[in-house]
Amino acid sequence: MSKPDYSGTFHMVEQDNMDSYLAALDINFALRKIVCLLKPSKEIVHDPASGAMRIRTLTTFKNFNMDFTIGKEFTEDLGPVDGRTCQTTVSWEGDNLLCQQQGEKEGRGWTHWLEGDMLHLEMRVEGVVAKQVFKKAV
Repeated sequence: MSKPDYSGTFHMVEQDNMDSYLAALDINFALRKIVCLLKPSKEIVHDPASGAMRIRTLTTFKNFNMDFTIGKEFTEDLGPVDGRTCQTTVSWEGDNLLCQQQGEKEGRGWTHWLEGDMLHLEMRVEGVVAKQVFKKAV
């Protein structure tokens, strides 16, 4: 069975528990407050045949690019986020994308899934969970 194609541009419409998630990443108070006010967009280019994927998270403050192949471990530079690097693997869990990030923070990772024209993102670190929902641009 083929996997869904995540390609598209998505704009954030909802966010929950981001301040607690950022605090668990040791992000300072002032920066957490700024980040919580941002309304990021995601540009995703996905080739379901090869598993190649690029996720660009765009804000007026900072942008973050993540290029990977599903199922292959890579070293991820999280410098723009929290100054760390980690070993990252993104794999399929059903039709969901499951990311596991091995580094100095326990239980770090995220899950993306699609529901109609909505892209859901659940981010986890040290038992703290934040959620964002994005609507696909037409």
